[in-house]
Amino acid sequence: MPQHKRQNLFAGPYLDRNALAREDAAWFETARRDATTRYIVARGTAHLVVHEPAPHVAFLGGDDPRIAWVQERQAVLLGWFDGARCVLVEDEASAVDPSATPGARYEELRPLSSELPEREAGLLAYARALSVWRARHRYCGACGEPTRPARAGHLLTCSNAACGQELFPRIDPAIIVLVTDADRALLGRQASWPRRRYSTIAGFVEPGESVEDAVAREVMEETGIALGEITYHSSQPWPFPSSLMLGFHAVATSRDIVRRDSELEDAQWFTRADIAAGHPVVGARGSISFRLIETWFDQGWPTPLAQLGTR
Repeated sequence: MPQHKRQNLFAGPYLDRNALAREDAAWFETARRDATTRYIVARGTAHLVVHEPAPHVAFLGGDDPRIAWVQERQAVLLGWFDGARCVLVEDEASAVDPSATPGARYEELRPLSSELPEREAGLLAYARALSVWRARHRYCGACGEPTRPARAGHLLTCSNAACGQELFPRIDPAIIVLVTDADRALLGRQASWPRRRYSTIAGFVEPGESVEDAVAREVMEETGIALGEITYHSSQPWPFPSSLMLGFHAVATSRDIVRRDSELEDAQWFTRADIAAGHPVVGARGSISFRLIETWFDQGWPTPLAQLGTR
């Protein structure tokens, strides 16, 4: 059998979601009665994290007085993490004091993601995506009335019985692609990025468009390069705020770069030797962009890209 590819950051079987448990109307009371239930706390898009001795999620127990105030509308059943029921708590009133846990503070996931254990980073990515969705859909988009949670926090329903709209968590599909021409890779940079930082081409899938069509369109729009073969590589949940990155490799059928929009400040062809020398810098190892470049690079260079650093 073929070997499974290494999972991207935020992906993998870190959690038993057990979606059937969301159908239990008494799920919250059941969780409260279960002494093994663990709670993770979000304040906006930041989560309670402990830094002693190393960064990890601050899991609070059901007997912790700081979560005694929690109401069902502020809670979401995430699933079972390491065999224990795990509930996301949205700290709307700043009621959970981090100082009660030594070394704890509220932090955003993105700068912390490479420091957390990978399974905990995935858990927080999942929780963050749900929190953003819930915060952005407090009111019905059809009639304007408030929404209320159902299915253990995974569904929002309009409180207006005459409307009855149901809102499910939103995921925005986006493509990201490494385009190659033999020993060269096409990389671009945005003006806001750190100096010398280049990355793969990316963009959102539009309505009525396949992901393959989106790959070809985005590359053409941003660089003027036409594509031949397009091959799927892997995907990565990217909760900043609610994307699913669909990664591809593609082979160029044209060579001359023509930037057709203002998305990129620059786009260039780089050889493996250029990348090995650190020109350009290709980004963080946890990103799917790095994985796409790494897969191609390692097929034609004696030293794996991960061992060279990202300089």
